[in-house]
Amino acid sequence: MKHQSGDGASLGESLGITHKRGAVLEDIKVLAGVIYLIARDKDGNIKDERKIHNLITSAGKAGAASRLNGSGAEAAFTYLAVGIGTTAAAVENTALESEIVDSGLERAAATCTRVQTTVADDTAQLDKTWTVTGSKAVTECGILNAAADGVLLGRQVFTVVNVISGDSLQIIYKVACS
Repeated sequence: MKHQSGDGASLGESLGITHKRGAVLEDIKVLAGVIYLIARDKDGNIKDERKIHNLITSAGKAGAASRLNGSGAEAAFTYLAVGIGTTAAAVENTALESEIVDSGLERAAATCTRVQTTVADDTAQLDKTWTVTGSKAVTECGILNAAADGVLLGRQVFTVVNVISGDSLQIIYKVACS
């Protein structure tokens, strides 16, 4: 939905905000995520490596806006979770479809930093490596703001990444503000 000012101009036009090639504010993707998955065997050899673009949820957008101006109560998005759900990610998602709660793959706080995608510190980066203690067919991951429940900022579903006891699974989840 485009925001309109009293004279019919879009919000971006009325504020004079433009981006490359004259795109107005509504045409700019503000939050964009990418997920790097790296599965290693017990000897540290890479057995699977992926780069996946994710989906930012509606609740995640609202939570990010709350964090931006402090008008809400949302906590920082510092947790990563994986699951076995296979239903396509949708903006309406508020949780993973089937979050893993055992086998060393439980939701966990990530190491959080800011890195450069376009300009200095424009990307939030969460990095977590789990040590697997069972066998799982991981098919989804997400970024949340609490150790249990919480707000789901982003989620994505992917083809299966099989891990077994002794393997490690690393997720580097980046959310760029662009």
